[in-house]
Parts: sequence; C-alpha cells; structure tokens
Amino acid sequence: MHDKDYKETKTREIGDFVVGRSKVKITVLKKLDSKQIFGDNPPLGKTVEACPVFEVGQEFIVGEDGEMPKGFCHWAWNDVYKVVTALRYGANWEPETREKGAPTIHCCTDGLRPVIFKLARI
Repeated sequence: MHDKDYKETKTREIGDFVVGRSKVKITVLKKLDSKQIFGDNPPLGKTVEACPVFEVGQEFIVGEDGEMPKGFCHWAWNDVYKVVTALRYGANWEPETREKGAPTIHCCTDGLRPVIFKLARI
C-alpha cells in the first residue's frame, strides 16, 4: 500500500537516534596480479595481469542516492556495496575503532587479481 504522505528524507528517527544518509568516498589503494599472490606457480598456469578497470589512487564518490559511481566495476561494486550502504547510514564498520566515520579497507573478490579499496564516509 502506498502512503501518499510519505516523503523521502535524508534522515530517519530510529528510537532515540537520528540516522542520516552520507556520501562515501572509495579510493583504490592497491592492485595485485596473480604473480604477486601465487609467485611462480599461478593456479591457471600463467600470470594474470592486474585489474585493467582501476588505477591506484583513483577515487569514486557514492552519492546520497547510493548508486554505483560511473566507471566503477560491477563485480567490485557487488563486493563493496554492503559496506558502502552501512557507512552511508552511519555504521562504523571496523570493530577495533570507536572513531565515528573511521575509514575501512575492503577488496573485490577476484582471486587472481584483487583490488583493495579504502571506503570512508564523507
């Protein structure tokens, strides 16, 4: 059932808390190839080059709408989306830190050429 009085807002009240939607910056920290991971014995018999989609230092901004940034790899997005969403709504992903909005490190799950990202609420 559609509520005609419902309005999309940037914040939600949950109990005594007000939770808002934030932007998230994704920074490419490192790209690995199969030789860096497996040495001279790659599982497919040959070295697979590092991911061609990203460059180290490249930055992407996820807006308040939560959409995948233009030019971001769909496979990598699938891997980091849950973390991006949690950060957008105020979660502190790393249990070791109590700093609000502390950045977190995650990677895509390409086992032969992973890319490592830093995600930070902005």
